[in-house]
This record gives sequence, structure tokens and C-alpha cells, in this order.
Amino acid sequence: MDIFSKIAAGEIPSYKCAESDKFYAFLDINPVAKGHTLVIPRREVDYIYDMDDDELAEYQVFAKRVATALKKAFPCKKVAQVVLGLEVPHAHIHLIPMNSEADVDFRREKLKLTSEEMASIAEAIRNNF
Repeated sequence: MDIFSKIAAGEIPSYKCAESDKFYAFLDINPVAKGHTLVIPRREVDYIYDMDDDELAEYQVFAKRVATALKKAFPCKKVAQVVLGLEVPHAHIHLIPMNSEADVDFRREKLKLTSEEMASIAEAIRNNF
């Protein structure tokens, strides 16, 4: 079981933003912006495009619902969707509130948020989901 599966199963703590029987959304612990959320399938699959068409469509619809909640919780011009990352062999979508393309620069210094701030951010997203 990989780290994201353990997070979705509740074996590793996370700042949960939304969930369904097939998908799970939680805050990135190294966010590039407040509200930076990861959306994963509960099923272990390494590459997003290895998902069958129906599962991928459901995944995108779930991510859209999370993005809508995120935009309500953190008003912004758009919510970026980024599929990036090789460090965890589990498909994941980054959802990031953005007002400019600079808000989605993964090379910049990550935010340092307290556990209280992270919990408050997750709750704001959950309340809008």
C-alpha cells in the first residue's frame, strides 16, 4: 500500500477536504498556495492515463466538485489543475487557487502553514463541498 492509499484509508493523518467511495481530496503538506489540494483515486494506479475512460471521467467530475468548493473557500480567478509528480507512484491531481500563473510555480518556496491554519483551510473547503 503506497503513502496516498494509507492517507485515504486514514492510516496516516491528513487534512481531508472531500471524499467519496472512489476518490479522496486532502491538502498538500508543501503547498504552493493556500488551499493547494491533492485529489487521488482510492484505487492504486500510478499513471492517471492508465485509468479506464469511465473511471477517469468520474475522477475529473469529483475534482471539479473539489475545485468548485476550493474557489468558494478561496476566491480566485481560476483553480489550476496540474498533473505533476513522480515522487509518489499514485495518480494525483493538484488543485491550486490562482490569480496569476505565478501562483502555480512549483519551483518557488513552499508555504509554511501551522497545523491550525491547515485545519482551518481544509474545513473551509469541506464546508463548501
